[in-house]
Amino acid sequence: MMHETMLATGGSLSLSTNLLKERSRPRRIVVNVLLAAPEGIARMEKDHPDVDIVVACVDERLDDDGYIVPGLGDAGDRYFGPAK
Repeated sequence: MMHETMLATGGSLSLSTNLLKERSRPRRIVVNVLLAAPEGIARMEKDHPDVDIVVACVDERLDDDGYIVPGLGDAGDRYFGPAK
């Protein structure tokens, strides 16, 4: 089981799923996500149709910078504070 705060474009989750599959060959992968954009869900369905995704909330879309709209802001900033 993998846990993600937000699923925006799906690029990072798709890459980490590739690595997980290559290195440990799990029988099943379930990803828990708090907030997702439809584009990220679509990317994961395309790249990894065998992965189950459980999402608490799906927001409207991504903006031009790849951020979830309306979203929660930057997850890293929320956890660790803004970059200095």
